[in-house]
Amino acid sequence: MVDAPRPIFIGVAGGTGSGKSTVVRRIVEGLAVPRVAVIHHDAYYRDLGDLPLEDRAKINYDHPDSLDTELLVRHLEMLRAGEPVSVPVYDFSRHERLPRTRTVRPASVLIVDGILILAVPELRALMDIKVFVDTDSDVRLMRRLRRDIEERGRAVESVLRQYALTVRPMHLEFVEPSKRWSDLIVPGGGYNDVAVDMLVTKARAILGADETISDTAPHSGLPEVGAPRSAEL
Repeated sequence: MVDAPRPIFIGVAGGTGSGKSTVVRRIVEGLAVPRVAVIHHDAYYRDLGDLPLEDRAKINYDHPDSLDTELLVRHLEMLRAGEPVSVPVYDFSRHERLPRTRTVRPASVLIVDGILILAVPELRALMDIKVFVDTDSDVRLMRRLRRDIEERGRAVESVLRQYALTVRPMHLEFVEPSKRWSDLIVPGGGYNDVAVDMLVTKARAILGADETISDTAPHSGLPEVGAPRSAEL
C-alpha cells in the first residue's frame, strides 16, 4: 500500500483588512485541485461566553493570548495525520463561540489564514509556504470599517476605538514584525497577479513532485516578491 502524499500547508498572514481572504480565494481558484481546505485562525478565539457581553467587548482580540492557538496546532497535526477536525464557529458580534462546529477533512492543500499566523512559532513551524499580505494602513482601516459594520453589526465608533486601542498597537508589535518569516510578500493584497501566480505555481510544483519541505526553515525556496522592501512590485 502506498502512503498518501503529505498535505501542503500554506500560511497566509497580514494585517486586518490587508486582503488575506482574496489571496486565499485566488490560491484555491488557481490550484484547481479537488481537495483544498481553508481554516481561519480567528475561528479559534477563546470561548469567553461565561463573561458578560460588556466584559467580552473589552478583551484585546488582537493579542496572541486571545486565541486558542494550542487547539489550532492540534487540529493541524491531526489533519496532517489524515484525521478530520471540528473547527469552532465564532460569533463576532457577541464575542463568543457558537455550540456548533465546522468539520474540516484532510486535503491535498490546507490554507490557514490570520493576522498572527507567522507571529506564533508553533504555527509557523507547520507551514510549508509562508505568505504575508502587505497593504497600506489606510486601506486596511477602510476595509476593516466596512467589514465590521456590514458583516458583524458593529458601530463606527466602536470599530475606530478598537482600532486605536488594540488593532494598531498589536499590528506594530506582533503582525508587522512577523513579515520577516515570510517566504513571499504580496504587496497590495490579492490583486497582485504576479505574486499570486508565483505562489500558485510553486504550490503546483510541490504537489506534482510530492516534495517534503523542512518545517523549521525560515525560507522554503519560494521566490520572494517584495522582500526586501526595496524590491516590492
